[in-house]
Amino acid sequence: MSDDFQHELTIARAIAVEAADLVKTFRGAAQLVIDSKAGNEPVTNADHAANTLIVAKLRAAFPDDVVLSEEIPDDGSRLGRARVWMVDPIDGTRDFILGDDGFAVMIGLCVDGRPKVGAVAQPATGKTYTGIAGVGAWLDHRDTPSAAPQPLQTSSIARPPGIRLVASKSHRTPRVDAVRKALMIDDEINVGSVGLKIGLVAEADRDLYVYTGGRTKIWDTCGPEAILVGAGGRMSDMDGKPLTYVEPDLHNNRGIIASNGPLHDFVIGALAPILAARAD
Repeated sequence: MSDDFQHELTIARAIAVEAADLVKTFRGAAQLVIDSKAGNEPVTNADHAANTLIVAKLRAAFPDDVVLSEEIPDDGSRLGRARVWMVDPIDGTRDFILGDDGFAVMIGLCVDGRPKVGAVAQPATGKTYTGIAGVGAWLDHRDTPSAAPQPLQTSSIARPPGIRLVASKSHRTPRVDAVRKALMIDDEINVGSVGLKIGLVAEADRDLYVYTGGRTKIWDTCGPEAILVGAGGRMSDMDGKPLTYVEPDLHNNRGIIASNGPLHDFVIGALAPILAARAD
């Protein structure tokens, strides 16, 4: 294991890409089986297949680390451990089932409580985001393996007007309209996967992602946060506090703000009244 985490990133990317290729074989296939799990969330046999592959390969490559996955019950073994891999085999399962493109395979490594390494592979397009917090972030396309990965750098906008928002697709609420009004936003797109939304901010295609709810979990944000920070962005809860990865509760209960960086403090201040109204 290396101090610069390049080895971990190489392994995580390779596993994410292999899992993305596996997931793609289920897309629209007659053998796709759709069930539901806690919270009435959909889950498919593609989720389970990708999970089996990812967990087995991470455990083989890093036998001393803990692996936490959306598709495995949390047994608490991650608590107090220095290195925890956090896995979402298919982030955006609803989009996957509907035949849309907004789903991804996500792998993140949390070190001493902070996201350090991330890999997000989009099966439908061949895009793969990777990053190491404090080092850098990159985007490559699996369909053109000879091309060098593109270094990512977030946008520089620091105040409205002109903020480009990416928001939830299946979980968009009227509160997003309040966010848009407070930030004078008239440019919004909607994507299913949390990782893909944050990837768009990392590659400066978008400037901001805001989610005011508490439905996301730490495997939704670990890998993407490492990528975003590597690209120069910032992520916090709606109060501006760091997301927490070391508590028994898996949820990001206070929402998510993922920004290009320069926008972050302004957004937190402008949205404080919306947060206060939510608490009423």
